[in-house]
Amino acid sequence: MRYLHTMVRVSNLDDTLNFFCNLLGMVETRRTESEKGRYTNIFLAASEDEANAKSARAPVVELTYNWDPEDYQGGRNFGHLAFEVDNIYETCQKLMDAGVTINRPPRDGHMAFVRTPDQISLELLQKDGSLDAQEPWASMENTGAW
Repeated sequence: MRYLHTMVRVSNLDDTLNFFCNLLGMVETRRTESEKGRYTNIFLAASEDEANAKSARAPVVELTYNWDPEDYQGGRNFGHLAFEVDNIYETCQKLMDAGVTINRPPRDGHMAFVRTPDQISLELLQKDGSLDAQEPWASMENTGAW
């Protein structure tokens, strides 16, 4: 397993980038925008991690800016922790066997979400791309929130 990123929702992208980049010295390593999803994701690395972050080899902070205004109360601004795993199906099965609810099953062979006992959301991502879809995962519905 490898730690990938922490996602934080932000309400003002300019103020947030000023804080993280200009004041703290973090570096933007990549940015994606989704017209359909109406959001912008910006990934920031600590200055010493910049070279490794561009090749996805260093942990980063993911800033998520939702284009439609939202009031982030009760910790909604903190999104999730993300981990890369060797086999997403085996990892999810091990968690399920231990009584953990798979909130967003790995239907696509790539991504799943679970929660810790304290309800912290964890994103699990398949290392080196996606596995072929397989049952029972491909047919599983989402459960709860992540």
